[in-house]
Amino acid sequence: MHSVFALRLAALLGFLGVALGAFGAHGLRGVLAETGRIEEWKTAVFYHLIHAVLLAVLAGRTEVPRLASWLFAAGIVIFSGSLYVLALTNLRWLGAITPLGGLALLAGWALLALRR
Repeated sequence: MHSVFALRLAALLGFLGVALGAFGAHGLRGVLAETGRIEEWKTAVFYHLIHAVLLAVLAGRTEVPRLASWLFAAGIVIFSGSLYVLALTNLRWLGAITPLGGLALLAGWALLALRR
């Protein structure tokens, strides 16, 4: 992953994280309260933003760790994305997909820990 692309991806994911956080807090507050899914939305936004910031930090490195960066991006989409959809639709089977995103995030962290 080229550092310019990595920074743009991080910026896009960060932008979406802030937008989705604000949308959940203001535009969807009633819907999320009605379905009892506010905590899922908050968790999705939290993990989304933490890993978007991490991607921005990694993009600033001389050598961008490609696989770890892709795992973090995939983890955001799968983990947070499934929680966003779950919170909006209340489709409980989406909860089975969420751990796959969590595994991608964990794998990204593990790769960073094992890097020389």
